[in-house]
Amino acid sequence: MFAMRIEPAKVNGRVIDCAWITGAGKGIGRAVALRLAKSGVKVAVSARTAADLESLAQEAELFGGRILPVALDVTDAAALEEAADHIEAALGPIDLAIFNAGSHKEMDPASFDTAIFRELMDLNFMGTVNGIQAVIDRFRDRRRGQIAVVASIAGYRGLPTAAAYGATKAALINMCEALEPDLRRMGIGITLINPGFVRTPLTDQNDFPMPFLMEVDAAAERITRGLAKGRFEVTFPKRFTWLLKIVRCLPYWLYLPLVRWSTRR
Repeated sequence: MFAMRIEPAKVNGRVIDCAWITGAGKGIGRAVALRLAKSGVKVAVSARTAADLESLAQEAELFGGRILPVALDVTDAAALEEAADHIEAALGPIDLAIFNAGSHKEMDPASFDTAIFRELMDLNFMGTVNGIQAVIDRFRDRRRGQIAVVASIAGYRGLPTAAAYGATKAALINMCEALEPDLRRMGIGITLINPGFVRTPLTDQNDFPMPFLMEVDAAAERITRGLAKGRFEVTFPKRFTWLLKIVRCLPYWLYLPLVRWSTRR
């Protein structure tokens, strides 16, 4: 069955021609790549598993979309630099870079492990930093370009079993807030994407209730719509994330007992 094309993809109201997405083999990254390709964007996709990227490119071909697979490991900074060169040689200047690669591992104090912290920090945080490094000079020289960083509402406040994962997402949130003023002065946009629970292969591993669980195609639509409107933060589903924004403001004397109560087993 052939998919209908949707309206042209935009960032800050401007139609984009070329996008690069990391962590695009599955889940949110894959869905966003297909949505952008359906709107006529030339999309480069990266992940560690080449087979996932090839199947994504083949799926796009069914509706005439163009997706360029570029397999890599985002923890390899040199590989990201080389990938950016390759993408621009093949597709033209990158207008939008979405850094989405990441993973999650639960960890409680009984299984405290520095290796988990290091692994998730290298992938979730430094993988994004490596990606920004690969595009920032290009964007600065052109005085245009959009960076999008996929963090999580788990970065809003500390949550049980998410000490390592949440710390990486909190670091991404803080980094984007710190970068935005100076990037704007350079003509570069930055968008922080903070999803709630989205049905993906990663969340399928969760063994706990996930409030307001959203389907991945709906998440992709929220992301592209938020980018088009030029928002700094794109967060969804709204009812859940706004509730957590309120909780984010609670003092510790109220927040910590609330968390202990709500996560008791």
